Amino acid sequence: MRKITETVEKIKPIDARILKEAQCRLDNLTKPKGSLGRLEELAKKVVAITGRENPTLDRKVIFTMVGDHGVARQGVSAFPQEVTVQMIHNFLQGGAAINVLA
Repeated sequence: MRKITETVEKIKPIDARILKEAQCRLDNLTKPKGSLGRLEELAKKVVAITGRENPTLDRKVIFTMVGDHGVARQGVSAFPQEVTVQMIHNFLQGGAAINVLA
């Protein structure tokens, strides 16, 4: 419990100025503004949390959840049910877009 308390005490409020600067930097990259969607939001949060313009994340972890909820059987899915298994194999072989981020 002490470790949790110590960790929580280290959390500082996010500086709005840093968020604004991060957005400005993202907007000045060679790409359409906002084209990276949620990834841009995540990048701004990491910059604001670390307080560093170019933060490094040494211990990255990505949890990829896969599920087949029977929607394909109802005929409303864009893909047949077999695609779920194919996608899982692709994740495991490192061939999915998420593998690039990991």
